[in-house]
Amino acid sequence: MTMAACPGCVAAGPAAERAARRAGLPTHELILPTIHCSACISAVERLLNARPEIAAARVNLSRKRVAITAQVGLDPTPWITALTAIGFEAHEARATIAAQGNDGLTLRLGIAGFAMMNVMLLSIAVWSGASDSTRDFFHWIAATISLPAAIYCADPFFRSAWSALKAARLNMDVPIALAIILACGLSLYETMTGGAHAYFDAALSLTFFLLVGRVLETRMRSAARSAAADLAALEPNRVTRIDGDTRVSCPVDEIVTGDMLWLAAGCRVPVDGVLTSPVAQVDRSALTGESDATEVRAGAVLTAGDVLLSGPVTLRTSVDAKGSTLRRLVYLAALAEGARSRYTSLATKAAGIYAPLVHGLALAAFLGWSFATADLYHALTIAIATLIITCPCALGLAVPAVATVATGRLFRMGILVKSETALERLAEVDTVVFDKTGTLSDSGLVPPAEMPDGPRRVLKALAQASQHPLSRSVLGALADVQATDLDGIQEHRGKGVCACCAGRPVALGNGAWLGLGTGTWVQVGDAAYLLERRERAVPDAMPALSALHAMGLDIHMLTGDTHAHATRMAADLPVDHVHAEVDPEAKQKLIRDLQAQGRRVVMVGDGLNDTLALTQAWASIAPGTALEASQNAADVVLLGQQLSGIPTVLRIARSARRRILENFALAAGYNCTAIPLALMGFATPLMAALAMSSSSITVTLNALRTK
Repeated sequence: MTMAACPGCVAAGPAAERAARRAGLPTHELILPTIHCSACISAVERLLNARPEIAAARVNLSRKRVAITAQVGLDPTPWITALTAIGFEAHEARATIAAQGNDGLTLRLGIAGFAMMNVMLLSIAVWSGASDSTRDFFHWIAATISLPAAIYCADPFFRSAWSALKAARLNMDVPIALAIILACGLSLYETMTGGAHAYFDAALSLTFFLLVGRVLETRMRSAARSAAADLAALEPNRVTRIDGDTRVSCPVDEIVTGDMLWLAAGCRVPVDGVLTSPVAQVDRSALTGESDATEVRAGAVLTAGDVLLSGPVTLRTSVDAKGSTLRRLVYLAALAEGARSRYTSLATKAAGIYAPLVHGLALAAFLGWSFATADLYHALTIAIATLIITCPCALGLAVPAVATVATGRLFRMGILVKSETALERLAEVDTVVFDKTGTLSDSGLVPPAEMPDGPRRVLKALAQASQHPLSRSVLGALADVQATDLDGIQEHRGKGVCACCAGRPVALGNGAWLGLGTGTWVQVGDAAYLLERRERAVPDAMPALSALHAMGLDIHMLTGDTHAHATRMAADLPVDHVHAEVDPEAKQKLIRDLQAQGRRVVMVGDGLNDTLALTQAWASIAPGTALEASQNAADVVLLGQQLSGIPTVLRIARSARRRILENFALAAGYNCTAIPLALMGFATPLMAALAMSSSSITVTLNALRTK
């Protein structure tokens, strides 16, 4: 699979231009340890995509990284400088892997909690009746504890807010930082003037609960697990390269096309290549979901991520490390996790107008209460509570949290979501259109009806001994047959397999090799039988289509094959409509016509002739065995050729949409309830901090329900 432009992208227009801009693999990756919301994503992508040397930039919030597509070898320093100028710390990914921590949030949380509890004890003494010099003494002790703790523990909010203000913009940390500063400043003023009230406990409680929310958000994102991170973890850091007569250990990034690698048994293939050893046993379950080991021979293609069960073996690489299948899958998974559906756009726009709205409400609360009561202290307290309680954290988390959980879950089921808006579109489909040949059906060999039992037992034994897909396809028709014992088994690549059975020569292979003419034959002594080649439904076609019917979906089958073949196949499957003898343009027109009738179509296909239909459909899915062009055109790739994954994709997409809408409802309900309470003076700064953190945690927990 590559990110080269697919044939379906040849259509003119803005969509083709966007596809062309995304066509290249990312050449640079930057770590952004301080980003934490949709407003951050929008600001970073807007800055980088505006630079002429950058073709595309995409932020992944869960991994706190931005993938940049530009000319290979460009110095990223100007991009880092530009990001720093608008308030975002940035590092090169390879150089600073350790920078992906939580910015000391856990330590700050512990200090804030310890300081808060001690100041609370002092506050209890004041609330219990301490007055005059005793009260002032306790206030000064509280100030001594609170001010250093607040300065250190709230540093992430202060830095983010200051960076935004320097760049003449607002973010959600501006009202937070302002609230903490005002609470501490007001309390210090009261202490210096001998006032009766100080709110150091509220300032520390605010800081503590904000940090609780931030830490929990970070940990919940980790619990959701990134599919891109799972994929990246499959790649070894170092490999053994053969240089002449010596073996040298080197970083995987140094591997280029044509290098010879030495791979031990049990290791993971680091880069795509061709096996040069005679034979190897390979486990491909990590990428395809196939549980059975596969035996491959010299000349076979091995894919990055495969596990060698035998060895050592040698491999000649066919691509550079940066172009391996595993790296491309990492990029596609990261792209999907940065889902940018219209829901995300709505959240980003809402968060963009939220900060000035919050400041306006806080200012209105201060002026209104000052005018109504002439009590500046009380008015300032209400303004601080308003600043805190209206933080748009929940709104910013509504979509990214759900997207990360859903795509991660699907990947671990062998389903790669590679389009940015696939989940949203898949949740809305009501019609499924299947290509027939290669998707719903494959070709297999069956023995002739008149073939005796003895030769059938020999045929099954020969088919089991062969690695050729066509030879093994006959096993489906021999499920009830007991294989006989063979001696001296030999497989001749591209020709067939031969052996001895009770002293008689037996063979299975093409007729030219056996001297029997065309077709595939089994020879048992002097007798020979021609095997018939028939089209059949793939094993999981029936349960997959039945599940789709149960979900209320309308099912179409289209093919370039004859009406007779199409009708015969449809008779064995729960298909509602059959379209035969259609060429690629006709397939695309059929999809267009269905959608013109108001249908939302998901197209499932694997061939080059399906590419136009895949790009035309509202959403598209390709099997893992599909041609490269079809995989590039599809929104979802079934890594293991399992049609049963299609109902799973649609169910999880519908679940994800429900979680997103629920998150928006939760965020809207919280704000509709909390803002009036704050403006009316019923919420203290401490209560506001608790409410805001609870809303963020609730949204993230709801997203995890998708898992």
